[in-house]
Amino acid sequence: MRCKYNGTLLTSVLPPLLMTEFVFGVVGNGLALWIFCFHMKPWKSSTVLLFNLAMADFMLIVGLPFRVSYYLSGIKWAFGLPLCNICLFMLALNRSGSSIFLMAIAVDRYMRVVHPYHAINSLSIPKAMCGALVLWLLTFSMTVNIFSLQHINTTYCDSFFIKTEASPNLNWHKFVFIFSFYMPLLVILYCTIQIIRHLRRRQLSQQAKIKKALCFIKVVVVIFIVCFLPSNITQLIIWIKTEQLAGNLSGPEVCHAMDNLTTVFYLNISLTYLNSSQSISQL
Repeated sequence: MRCKYNGTLLTSVLPPLLMTEFVFGVVGNGLALWIFCFHMKPWKSSTVLLFNLAMADFMLIVGLPFRVSYYLSGIKWAFGLPLCNICLFMLALNRSGSSIFLMAIAVDRYMRVVHPYHAINSLSIPKAMCGALVLWLLTFSMTVNIFSLQHINTTYCDSFFIKTEASPNLNWHKFVFIFSFYMPLLVILYCTIQIIRHLRRRQLSQQAKIKKALCFIKVVVVIFIVCFLPSNITQLIIWIKTEQLAGNLSGPEVCHAMDNLTTVFYLNISLTYLNSSQSISQL
């Protein structure tokens, strides 16, 4: 059985929040892309990663008006099933892409600071573009299965729903959502800690410019955690609790028991778009 979620609280809370994120995200990422295209020359390999991060964030943000319309209509999709699938895929693709490119940027900064003479730091622009393409293909392969998710009807458009019976496609979608946060998080934390240790060991961390850069790195990590951690923890709890309850309760009882957690999840996932609204700060 698949649970049908009404989410009356979300219809009043999410539209203004998502529209605010949309405005800041379009302005911030649009400005970042404009700077990359017309004012940042010559490019370096790190510029390629930053450009792709801004692109992922921009494409994620531009899908938000459809979600605003969805919630304003009382959780009813008015644009047909094909556009629903495309919108959900774009959200999933670029949400994961944003995390993966943040991870790649963290690795790039780690290599430049801790291993400044490594050959990868002098990577040519074409090779950096090929690397970015590989990351996009990896992200695409992880998220494309969203087209196989079955919706209750043409007016319901959500990829994170609850089913009381086993669903390999849905489980994979949830796994990708969780994996594409925790794996980048671990890499970003490792790179950040190693950068700080390296600079302190060389007694450079007190220089004004370095101190400012370290502060910025810490802020980016904190924002990433604040934006992504709540929704990932909530989704993990929902996944585990659904499996536990499905063996002891009927389908309708499981759905009713998960209502509050589902509301918390959708409120939390709206925070992930805040991360995509501050790409300009990476420049």
